[in-house]
Amino acid sequence: MKKERKKWSKKRKLAVFSAAFVIVILLFWWGFLLKTVRYSVSSPKLKDGLKIVFISDLHNCFYGGTDQSGITDRIDKEDPDIVIFGGDVIDMYGGTKYAEDLMKKVNGKYPCFYTPGNHEESRDDSEDFYQTVRDIGITVLIGDYADITVKDQDIRIFGIIDNTAWGKNASQLDEAIAAADSEHYNILIAHQPEQKDDLLAGDFDLILSGHAHGGQWRIPGILDQGLYAPDQGLFPEYTTGKYTYGDKVHIISTGLAKPLRMIFIPRIFNRPEFSVIEISGR
Repeated sequence: MKKERKKWSKKRKLAVFSAAFVIVILLFWWGFLLKTVRYSVSSPKLKDGLKIVFISDLHNCFYGGTDQSGITDRIDKEDPDIVIFGGDVIDMYGGTKYAEDLMKKVNGKYPCFYTPGNHEESRDDSEDFYQTVRDIGITVLIGDYADITVKDQDIRIFGIIDNTAWGKNASQLDEAIAAADSEHYNILIAHQPEQKDDLLAGDFDLILSGHAHGGQWRIPGILDQGLYAPDQGLFPEYTTGKYTYGDKVHIISTGLAKPLRMIFIPRIFNRPEFSVIEISGR
């Protein structure tokens, strides 16, 4: 009788271990499944609306195979007015091929704009990469802006790099604030969402951020903003979603980095995000 209980104990341990292993694998695999997240915004400045696809925190990952079809097919399906590449399209280390391939396939079909993040700025070859993106034909915004007309609507797109961590960029936000005006719909690409109080000082209609990776580990209803985010630490406040402050909207994407890019704190209940922003007009 004792021997049978011992066997049963071993079987139970094996069953528990197997179940735990399967759960871990499923949660890990969940982090590879790209999802489309739609954000609805309205603005009296726009007459006929605007659709933006926002690609953030790619970290040189690929989807749908190395041809990036998992992303390009979604972009084509959405047929956006503008595609914006936010910061950290590449890592602070490693190659740049998959990010470049995606940009090449998207540019020419849609007006494209790109602003770097902290990972690009950490690289020794960052200027080479920026020039490669320019050579592809994409507008690189680093402390400046570009004007574009979409359906007879005047859009001004700004891009700044974190001025807290990188002293050389300290004046970028001030210059952007000075150039935002009421004649344009003003979009600010600013990678770090935790700097929202500074970003909201400007007359920007839409602010786009990433960087926080959705807080890595998320538990619906308990850890909606996740467990940890860069520059916010444990139990962060701003990692994902749409925040409205009067007539200003701040959207934070969880980004496209796969679990292997964040191996120490992989994504749990936190799928990679393909962001679609639909702005309705008056």
